[in-house]
Amino acid sequence: MKEADPGARQTGPEYYPVIGSPWWQLARRRFSRIGFALATMLIVWIALQYAVFIGLPEFGIELDKLPTWVFLLASNGPLYLIAMPLAVLMMRAAPALRTRHFPLGARRFVELLIMCVPIMYLGNIIGMVLSYVLSRGTAVSEISQLATSGDPLTVFVVMVVIGPALEEWIFRKQLISRLRRYGERLAIVVSALAFGLLHGNLFQFFYAFGLGLVLGYVYMRTSRLRYSMAMHMLVNFNGGIVAPWVMRQIDPKLLDALQAGGSSQETLDRLQGLGAASVTGLGVAAVYGLAMMSLLAAGIVLLIIRRRRVEFYVAPEELPRGMRARTALWNVGMIGYTVLCLLMIAYALVAGLL
Repeated sequence: MKEADPGARQTGPEYYPVIGSPWWQLARRRFSRIGFALATMLIVWIALQYAVFIGLPEFGIELDKLPTWVFLLASNGPLYLIAMPLAVLMMRAAPALRTRHFPLGARRFVELLIMCVPIMYLGNIIGMVLSYVLSRGTAVSEISQLATSGDPLTVFVVMVVIGPALEEWIFRKQLISRLRRYGERLAIVVSALAFGLLHGNLFQFFYAFGLGLVLGYVYMRTSRLRYSMAMHMLVNFNGGIVAPWVMRQIDPKLLDALQAGGSSQETLDRLQGLGAASVTGLGVAAVYGLAMMSLLAAGIVLLIIRRRRVEFYVAPEELPRGMRARTALWNVGMIGYTVLCLLMIAYALVAGLL
């Protein structure tokens, strides 16, 4: 562990790194205030979202016929335009810690981006398995359905540009800047956990948490939002634009031909009866799949050989090991936010069973 860049570690009479001391009580209140801000953001978002969707039918607007851009504006607009700014205003009670800004070279940026691939793949598998098991196979990933069936331009603007920009602003810049004084690892984990929980479903929680760890580390080491924001946008561009486009290139008749069974010759005959476009679509999907598997393998290798390059520094008010969870998570604000998010996750699972 190296000494932190922000300044010398506090050692004065006001700094007592023990439970019950005035310094510890202040630290715990700050974490709780952050939790209250996040919980308020969630409540305001859900309340406004329901008000919009309940009010639209009163004007004769059918929800199932809404254009993609109207649906996304109604569902995410209250979060981005009202709830998030309100939460940041509440977070001001926990002062941000100013640090030096460091550049991130192109090579290191690409390496860290590739490292995200295996982390997200693992998180995605865990989330899918748990969702299907707990919902008895009835759970559906709404974000995947939206990316596949929605208008590509609208999906790009909301999921690739606006969403990552604002989410990085609040979960990396605002949270980490205000919590890093108590420990870099702790600030990254709390930020990633809050980020994952906000998604409100198991499909996204685990891979969002893993991605949040990488993005949090990038912001921690650079103090520049542009890098984590760019990574987030590229990840969402692949998942929200590229992957659905590749899937649309596959002719459903081609899948039917492959799943029909029979001898190899019969399968070949069925494939030959399809047009050249079907074969081309299969080729596009094969190339994309090979590219993603290559990135997956490269990411695993990089995680192994670059693990020693991960650096953490001693924060000015570093919490001792035995005090971190109790201070950061075991407080009214953080517990409230976690419970609300878990209720959202449970509701998503139960809705699939009904």
